[in-house]
Amino acid sequence: MTKKNKSFHTARGYQLLLQEKKSMTPSMEDYLEMIYRNCLNDGYTRVSVLAENLNVQAPSASRMIQKLSELGLLDYEKYGIIRLTEAGEELGEFLYNRHQIVEEFLTLLGVTESLLAETEMIEHHLSPDTLNRIAQLNNFFLDNPGIHKEYEEYTSEKHET
Repeated sequence: MTKKNKSFHTARGYQLLLQEKKSMTPSMEDYLEMIYRNCLNDGYTRVSVLAENLNVQAPSASRMIQKLSELGLLDYEKYGIIRLTEAGEELGEFLYNRHQIVEEFLTLLGVTESLLAETEMIEHHLSPDTLNRIAQLNNFFLDNPGIHKEYEEYTSEKHET
């Protein structure tokens, strides 16, 4: 693993969205994160690609795209391409980074079984401050591999719960 210097300037966009009382459900967050991931390469995605990536039916993906578009996070044409707005890109980047930070944290803790499921269950319930502290702990372990090794040895001994 390599150290990641994360900037949480995108958390501001997330907080602004919440302040405007436009709440995002965990499902909406998952869709936006996947749209962001898909747009990293080509700058856009399509309903069929999104549905396949999230293991949902295309009509379900279309309904969610419409909701995200109404929040000003996406621009899309029916049966066409999906692009992130500036606000959607900012929030998508935050959600993507949040996922990466939680997954890295669980990996550093030694979680191997159901890593993706565990990450998904945790990531939607963290405040930006808690997320920042987890990122700092990740970086601490990565900057101090000896301490991380001590932690691994500690947990592999008789200290299991």
